[in-house]
Amino acid sequence: MLSRVAERMYWMGRYIERAENTARLISVNTNLVMDMPKVKHIWQSLLLITGAEARFQQRFTIVDERNVVKFLLNDEFNSVRACIRLARENARTTREILPNEAWVLINELDLFIKRKQNQGIKRKGRHKFLEEITAICHQLTGVLASSMSVDTAYNFIELGRKLERADMSTRIVDVGCLSLLNPETNDISEYDDILWMNVLKSLAGYQMYRQHVQDRVNGEDVVDFLIKNRNFPRAVAHCLAKANESCRELPRNENTVREISQAQRHLDKSDVIKLLNASQLHEFIDEVQLDLANIHDEICKTWFLYDLSQTESSGSQKRLEFID
Repeated sequence: MLSRVAERMYWMGRYIERAENTARLISVNTNLVMDMPKVKHIWQSLLLITGAEARFQQRFTIVDERNVVKFLLNDEFNSVRACIRLARENARTTREILPNEAWVLINELDLFIKRKQNQGIKRKGRHKFLEEITAICHQLTGVLASSMSVDTAYNFIELGRKLERADMSTRIVDVGCLSLLNPETNDISEYDDILWMNVLKSLAGYQMYRQHVQDRVNGEDVVDFLIKNRNFPRAVAHCLAKANESCRELPRNENTVREISQAQRHLDKSDVIKLLNASQLHEFIDEVQLDLANIHDEICKTWFLYDLSQTESSGSQKRLEFID
């Protein structure tokens, strides 16, 4: 397989996962606003999770529902529409690798967002619009899992999806904890249970949490579940385990497997409940995100580029001809 094809499969997986996660975040937080109309920081938290504050401030001066939703749905670079456009472009240039059904779904999703891109800005119709995006993303991953050979291309897609999912999970937990544990946010202390439920729902984990944890929703159990549970698909530990499995099926995987295994050991040795109680969870999650960034850099160095230091200094991308 050509290195450029592998890179496009990897990024297609990441962009599809990012679009689905962002759509779910908007939907869940819209419902949260209805439960907690007096809390003002909800929309600001979405910008923190997506890491798009700087870009948002270039376009808008007021952080409110309409501006944040419009930005996350339609911005040229940091939005659901941008993720789907980039996923489609990666798929278009590698159509011979993908099942026809997958290309049809990606194209259908891109056209749907172009036609209905303003439908999600107002609350009326937003839920249906976002639900359709999420459903097509689920359908796409199902088509890939059921009709694409589990070969090099598929493993690159899965590697991208799992790293993106782990990154989003850490961001949601981090921002949730900062909001809930900040002593300055006294206005939300009475809503602790609702907010922890919102963290779970943002990762589609509320039902599975209730099955695994026979207790009321509380911060300690939620954080432990979303970071260390190896059975829940959106938990960080599960994502790293699956990324490790996909990576081991790829050629010349030694360095990347080593990085993933190191991140797993870091996670396994941690006591997130103790860190949470000691107000040190934010620093720990920063370390986990650094581990994820190191894994991504190693993937680029191993399969997409000759040498990251050379490419950064020269501004060019020297690609490997073949990865196997």
